[in-house]
Amino acid sequence: MSQIVFLRHLVRHTPRVALSRLRNGPGRPSWSFGFELFTTAMRGTALEIARLDWKGQRLAYDTLATPLSPVLKRVDREEVTVGGVPAVWFTPKIPVGAGSLGAGATLLYLHGGAYIFGSTRSHGELIARLALATPARTLAPEYRLAPEHPFPAAIEDAVAVYRALLASGTDPKRLVVAGDSAGGGLTMALLQKLREHGDPLPAGAALLCPWVDLTAKGGSLTDNAAFDWSNEEVGHRWIEAYLNGHDRRDPLVSPVFADLAGMPPLLVQVGDAELLHDQAVMLATRAKEAGVDVRFVVEPDMVHDWHSFAGLFSHCARAIDDVGAFVRSVT
Repeated sequence: MSQIVFLRHLVRHTPRVALSRLRNGPGRPSWSFGFELFTTAMRGTALEIARLDWKGQRLAYDTLATPLSPVLKRVDREEVTVGGVPAVWFTPKIPVGAGSLGAGATLLYLHGGAYIFGSTRSHGELIARLALATPARTLAPEYRLAPEHPFPAAIEDAVAVYRALLASGTDPKRLVVAGDSAGGGLTMALLQKLREHGDPLPAGAALLCPWVDLTAKGGSLTDNAAFDWSNEEVGHRWIEAYLNGHDRRDPLVSPVFADLAGMPPLLVQVGDAELLHDQAVMLATRAKEAGVDVRFVVEPDMVHDWHSFAGLFSHCARAIDDVGAFVRSVT
């Protein structure tokens, strides 16, 4: 159903985008007509989905994904339970004679979705691409979602899965945690909890367009509203549902306020046309000031979670390759 909604917006906005480009040029310097139209249609689709109840939003984003993507045929998927949390292993299919998976690395991937929606279905193609880029066995937990399970349920699940991986023999020096959007914030919360309790930290963490400041106002949230496909007003509703009255400045909620000393190497990727640009900059800056090895990449003209559009636009795949290179370098 949500794919039909997207197609409707695609048709509706085609003449508008074409006319706007004729009059004013592309919305961003590097945007092709196709990418600008796609982003505009996504914005309309996201606003329409936001009017649904929570369960409706989850179903909409799950069905908006491409279940028959050829990339998914290049990985084996196995549903498991790890640390009491449902999860899916994404394992690249390695041709005979091609050797084993990269350095025995494991990727723990925490999907985005504002802590409200998202799953291994909505993010399946992205997770598969990341597993192939490394290549590494990649575990994606179906952590609990708000509002039924507000803060700190998602963090508790992430900690349980991480500890279960180590208990099963996974070497933390061969383990990288990654996540997009809320999954990036969840990754930073996980690292804080592990450090607090003396658990071995992973070899590194990759943050894709991380949502790490739930107190943020103005700045790129306003300046990039005309370009990004998400919406600040909708984001506040998601925050309220997730926090259920909890303090937005809690470092486990907004890691930009955390003590970042002692964190493992970080890869932080953000687009300069997305709402979350400023908070990713702040996180990377504070981490560097704390002595953390940070590889910070600002992708020109990219919107939130552009990695997810790699199946349609080849230039969106470069950032995924960069994540793979980072995982290989730290493991």
